[in-house]
Amino acid sequence: MASLLVKDLMVRHPLAIQQGTELTSVVATLLQSRYSGLPVVDADRHVIGFVSEQDCLRRLLVASYHQEGSVRVEDLMHDEPLTVHENQSVVDIAEMMVKQKPKIYPVLDEGGRLSGLLTRRIVLRALNDSRRA
Repeated sequence: MASLLVKDLMVRHPLAIQQGTELTSVVATLLQSRYSGLPVVDADRHVIGFVSEQDCLRRLLVASYHQEGSVRVEDLMHDEPLTVHENQSVVDIAEMMVKQKPKIYPVLDEGGRLSGLLTRRIVLRALNDSRRA
């Protein structure tokens, strides 16, 4: 288990929200995905933020009350998302997950671009499976 790396477990070719996407499209993408949040990327797939269902819900409530016009993902995303790297140890990431709130972590490649997603569920499954082996 100690030698298991993030790249061994991560979801490859992950969905992401493009910078500049309008709120209605962000919500549609989240509803179609199986994730409660997704990374926000620029044109080069560098992660610039993270947006969750909760962020969208909050903003939809405010937007409907104030009759706001166009709202873009940059207006509601977290702009300092917690990320992990492909070559990090899964055990180290599991320890980090115990202390931090996010359920989904964007995975970065050596160039700092989005290459995958790692969820607490995936890590939990891997840890549980390693106990049975």
